[in-house]
Amino acid sequence: MAQKFRLTLAQMNPTVGDFAGNIEKSMQAHRAGTKAGADLVALPEMFLTGYQTQDLVQKPAFLAHSAAALQELATLCQDGPALTIGAPLLEGGALYNAYFLLQNGAIRVIARKHHLPNEDVFDEHRLFDSAPISGPFELNGLRIGCPVCEDAWHEDVAETMAETGADILLVPNGSPYRRDKHELRMGIMVSRVVETGLPLIYLNMIGGQDDQVFDGASFVLNPGGELAVQMPVFDQSLTHVDFEQGADGWKARRGEREIHPDSWAQDYRCMVEALRDYMGKTGFKKVLLGLSGGIDSAIVAAIAADALGPQNVRCVMLPSEYTSKDSLADAESVAKALGCQLDTVPIAAGRAAITQTLAPLFEGLVPDVTEENIQSRLRGLLLMAMSNKFGEMLLTTGNKSEVAVGYATIYGDMAGGYNPIKDLYKTRVFESCRWRNANHEPWMMGPAGEVIPPSVIDKPPTAELREDQKDEDSLPPYEVLDAILEALIDGDKSVAEVVEMGYERALVKKVEHLIYISEYKRFQSAPGARLSLKAFWLDRRYPIVNRWRDQS
Repeated sequence: MAQKFRLTLAQMNPTVGDFAGNIEKSMQAHRAGTKAGADLVALPEMFLTGYQTQDLVQKPAFLAHSAAALQELATLCQDGPALTIGAPLLEGGALYNAYFLLQNGAIRVIARKHHLPNEDVFDEHRLFDSAPISGPFELNGLRIGCPVCEDAWHEDVAETMAETGADILLVPNGSPYRRDKHELRMGIMVSRVVETGLPLIYLNMIGGQDDQVFDGASFVLNPGGELAVQMPVFDQSLTHVDFEQGADGWKARRGEREIHPDSWAQDYRCMVEALRDYMGKTGFKKVLLGLSGGIDSAIVAAIAADALGPQNVRCVMLPSEYTSKDSLADAESVAKALGCQLDTVPIAAGRAAITQTLAPLFEGLVPDVTEENIQSRLRGLLLMAMSNKFGEMLLTTGNKSEVAVGYATIYGDMAGGYNPIKDLYKTRVFESCRWRNANHEPWMMGPAGEVIPPSVIDKPPTAELREDQKDEDSLPPYEVLDAILEALIDGDKSVAEVVEMGYERALVKKVEHLIYISEYKRFQSAPGARLSLKAFWLDRRYPIVNRWRDQS
């Protein structure tokens, strides 16, 4: 009779620093594995502490708490299957990103991470020490190698484990979402399978942590690269994978193979989950936002309603004398379609009072952007007052195009605790609105149907801070601006390369200049969901004081 091994994969959502909560989630998985007759229950990288911990992992008290929690978990899961889980390890003065096998009430085996990622959102060279490559461990007749996350992106770790007797590779991950990343992961893991001839389990966590969302999408590959199991994106999920030993070695029996939605659906889901977890993990229950009648605040309202439920979203219209009747009607339509509360707080009287207060200082000076920004900052003041009074987190509504070129007012419409669309270019905002109107999924708490009226999507973008103002008065059309921004920011292209794409050099230089002089605003901006490889914050770290400009 062929030898068999059952592995329970736990694609779950930890919270950084919540040791009690993370232990309980680990035990939920362990109980499910026990009931299913599993030999091993596997949890992702750094699951015990949550991920990413950033500098928190260097605090001695935090490390002591983690070590105690690990021993507590080992005791709790002493009966039933073994359990593997990620946590930090302080050993001999070195700090490792480690993966532990718990069995019979004790820590039986430790795998330590060898390759430390030091790009985009990761700076593990700063936090951890690199360990020698770990060998496989034996459990119930199966030898398991555990390349920890980044280790599987390099040939040497998997090959060493195969050469030292591993029968399968179990790769625990803390891999955050970015658009189209799953195809990259799959390609790299297929390479490891082809090189070693071994089955490979890619186990990823889910859930939001600050700007990052871990999207799960765990999978199992058989020798040759055949997809045996594929778990869902963003959903907490447990699956039991049966391995059997045959004449050609071990293989996984085919199990669930979830079909993943397209990138539009995944981007929108990421923004929803980012806000939902940011709220839930920080303890906030409700949000408010300024609803202008424009497309950016409309998509943020929809995301908030889908993340938290319409009853937990307060929309506030703050009209001035420049606010059009169409904007008032559009804001009302959005709030009504979503089922959110809408309050209207006119700012004309407040603006007049501020203008009068400043009149002696500004006498004889021509009105300019100063007076426009007073409106935005007054709105920010009023929204923050409501946030304080009602205990509701204020959401900001600036898209990536605006955030990139500084077309947002610091201490005005940039005021707030979270920005769901911070990494969404304006042209993608339009398409995301159309996608949301046409789609409704079980994970959405907002209503189905057309929640953002076509009149909001189709009208020319405007801040309405002066008569007949349009965004294109000071910016190129968004399809042009976004193409240049994507080239300069996401593609790191030179000015000359962007000009070769067909854009006027003067325009490219203007956009480049706006990006650099707006760095101080981004440094003070609210966090927001990461959707791309070059999201503002950890992905792209530029100096505020910077006189360099590309002369190409």
